[in-house]
Amino acid sequence: TNPGVVVRITQAGLDYAHQQGIMILEKELAQLKLPDISGDTRVLRVGKVRYELSRLRLREFHLPYSRITPVSNVGLQVSIANAFAELDGDWRVKLFFVSVPSSSSSYSGIHSVSPTLDPDRFFSSLSLLCFGHLQPRNGTAHMTVEVICSQLSPPCHSSLFLMLTVTARIDSKTGIDYSLVAPPRATAQYLDLDLKGEFYSLAKRSTVPFSPLPLAFPSDHDRMVYFGVSSYFLNTAGIAYQKAGALVFEITEAMVPKEAGFRLDTSVFSAFIPQLEEMYPNMPMKFRLSAPTAPFLTIGPGGISFQPIVDAQAYAILPDASLAPLFLLSLVRNVSAVINERSGRIVGSVNVGRIRLSLKESAVGTFQVRMMQSIMNVITSSTLLPRVNARLNEGWHLPMPNGVQLSNVLVKFHQ
Repeated sequence: TNPGVVVRITQAGLDYAHQQGIMILEKELAQLKLPDISGDTRVLRVGKVRYELSRLRLREFHLPYSRITPVSNVGLQVSIANAFAELDGDWRVKLFFVSVPSSSSSYSGIHSVSPTLDPDRFFSSLSLLCFGHLQPRNGTAHMTVEVICSQLSPPCHSSLFLMLTVTARIDSKTGIDYSLVAPPRATAQYLDLDLKGEFYSLAKRSTVPFSPLPLAFPSDHDRMVYFGVSSYFLNTAGIAYQKAGALVFEITEAMVPKEAGFRLDTSVFSAFIPQLEEMYPNMPMKFRLSAPTAPFLTIGPGGISFQPIVDAQAYAILPDASLAPLFLLSLVRNVSAVINERSGRIVGSVNVGRIRLSLKESAVGTFQVRMMQSIMNVITSSTLLPRVNARLNEGWHLPMPNGVQLSNVLVKFHQ
């Protein structure tokens, strides 16, 4: 399946993520509280040993060299060299029912033990011998490493892919599916993640009636991270909102700005439809705008463009507050849109051209819709457009790991 969204993480992005990850890891380790460890083990040529370790504390942890690099056709390679950890604690050993007094020890290295003990104490030396003969898999140092790993918070030992959002709820009506549609693809310069990038209705999720086209993602890799958003992503948004009943707007007298210079009532429209004056004299009106089909957007180097079709049902509001249907218009207009990024969200705004009108139904007789062109332009531009742009200004979340923010963002349009 072709992706609706592509995320590219470059070597510069991996270096930065690695740098921040090491800082987080060291901060976590500095605050780490290790539980006591106890158990039994069998030592070669010695026998059964009972051990107890308490008051464990990680004194030092260093990664002098580590790096994450993409490898072509393989994935990510993590390189670590000369890692060093030093652990302090008290330990106690019971051998053949002979108890060894507790001692303070220091363990250096990832899988080696180097206690600091009084060499004149026989039992302490014997217990050191026991620990030195422990099998690596069952060794105390190995167990301690496992305990440290288990104590770290999830962000420190979860993979990048597990941190990525799979689905995101946008509002009360829609969500976005960001799941992977293919394994990550690596080159020597970057790692690409192909995501579904599909809006869906929370009320009822259904199959999108078209497939995503191949996304010709540019080969840029100078910045840390790239997001490629295809027209599929945007068009599934239109379908989801249309199915959820969200592409419906009502325009009443109170919503028409005073600077428009007219009132939304039958007296205004009677100049174009004389029979309104006889049937519904001086009554307030209401328009209900809805999209019979989801808008279909195209993306090109100049930006986003589409030509939505809107049904405008006019009503007269009767004295008892009931509605009398007057006429149904079809409105078509050219729309251009721009998209940007703000605080990790995709935001946008639209500009509209002049409306083309046609009459679909009428309960007040036929009339020339051309005469209403100017007034419908004013009504939709002064009331509908601000509401649409207000929603677009709220935006939609980009699929970013928690706590990650973008800076120095550049938005470009491609075919």
